Amino acid sequence: MDWFTAPEYWQGRLIFQRGLAVIYGLAFLAAALQFRALLGERGMLPIPRYLARTPLRRSPSLFHLRYSDRFYAGIAWSGVVLAVAVALGIADLVPLWAAMALWALLWALYLSIVNVGQVWYSFGWESLLLEAGFLAIFLGNDTVAPPLLVLFAARWLVLRVELGAGLIKMRGDRCWRDLTCLYYHHETQPMPGPLSWFFHHLPRPLHRVEVAANHLAQLIVPFGLFAPQPVASVAAAIIIVTQLWLVLSGNFAWLNWVTLLLATTAISAYPVLPHAPPVADPPGWFLGAVLAFVATVVVLSVRPVRNLLSAQQAMNASFDPLHLVNTYGAFGSITRVRQEIVLEGTDATHLTPDTVWREYEFKGKPGALRSHPRQWAPYHLRLDWLMWFAALSPSYARAWMLPLVRRLLDNDPDTLRLLRHCPFPDTPPHYLRARLYEYRFSTPTELRRERIWWRRTLIGEFLPPLSHERLNRRPE
Repeated sequence: MDWFTAPEYWQGRLIFQRGLAVIYGLAFLAAALQFRALLGERGMLPIPRYLARTPLRRSPSLFHLRYSDRFYAGIAWSGVVLAVAVALGIADLVPLWAAMALWALLWALYLSIVNVGQVWYSFGWESLLLEAGFLAIFLGNDTVAPPLLVLFAARWLVLRVELGAGLIKMRGDRCWRDLTCLYYHHETQPMPGPLSWFFHHLPRPLHRVEVAANHLAQLIVPFGLFAPQPVASVAAAIIIVTQLWLVLSGNFAWLNWVTLLLATTAISAYPVLPHAPPVADPPGWFLGAVLAFVATVVVLSVRPVRNLLSAQQAMNASFDPLHLVNTYGAFGSITRVRQEIVLEGTDATHLTPDTVWREYEFKGKPGALRSHPRQWAPYHLRLDWLMWFAALSPSYARAWMLPLVRRLLDNDPDTLRLLRHCPFPDTPPHYLRARLYEYRFSTPTELRRERIWWRRTLIGEFLPPLSHERLNRRPE
């Protein structure tokens, strides 16, 4: 079946599936370690409360059958174990139908988590991981050569990711069109990485080159994925390099990693990897399953394509509850000034101008001036990311900020595990407040002399001092 299979892409499939399984493992690990404070029965946005008002058809999930924190933990940790097994190659050691079942189970378990994750799971990379995982089901395993139609579906997904991001930029902030957005972006992005300070201090002409290269990589190069070889491989290599550049410059969870893994399926030869083993023709049922999958992708692509062509393009949207074919985009607008919410507590029972307030430290978001940003991606710190959005507008935090304050006033262990440092390790604070600061990267001179990565200026109050007594007078 020369028209159906493409054995020359066996190595690309191997890299994609093994790498994607690693990302799934990290996604399930983040779910297992963070859910109790965010989504658990006593969490900030409890899943049982969400399930009570949301029908199954809107958010398909195993948790509609029953919910308990123990059941959620079981699903998350089962996902970790299954993903690790697939990353180690178990899917290539079992029959084709079993390999497909393993990928389908990974997808279904994570879909169950995403569809009850509410605002904590509202990012485009959740849909991207689900769409890529569903696609991986139909790529087969070592018993068959990669189906050519599914490989083209992977390229179509890369095209939508890149083109969606490119178009939203060109239609959005003017700084993308005049090539100045990176004067600000490395400093104001949601969660800077360890190299972001250095990227920010690159010469401005180089920042303009970065933006121009980004436009090239997102608006033009992806179409080369559908050209004959070796053009498709060159286009894929360019996309991989640009995604690695983004990995180095910031923390964007697994968005860049899944995109570059998808691009590897368009490269036809990897000299450092073994060649494809001899395989038999695929069974007829597999051919039928692949054709059904491709037909589904074609039908479900209509709305994403309309969105891409629309002047009111939506950014990161799912048009079906299974997240099978989605639309993507990022940073249609760029903030020029970084604002950060700093949480502070005090054990004083009476507040005076001389009251001593002590700061909480988060794992990823900027806080202490001497704290060097760390590399977290492809792992995702959900609370840290939402704190960045809350600083942009309190409306982003309306549902969960006061529940967060209540849990910090209780020294809730699950909530404290989401933080780097709690200044009240023995007894909880009596009052907690939030202040809004403007943050800027330090200059090279300030870093050298004062060993500070950030400078900050107080803007004002985000939340007034709150105690349990004051919180009980207002609804959560």
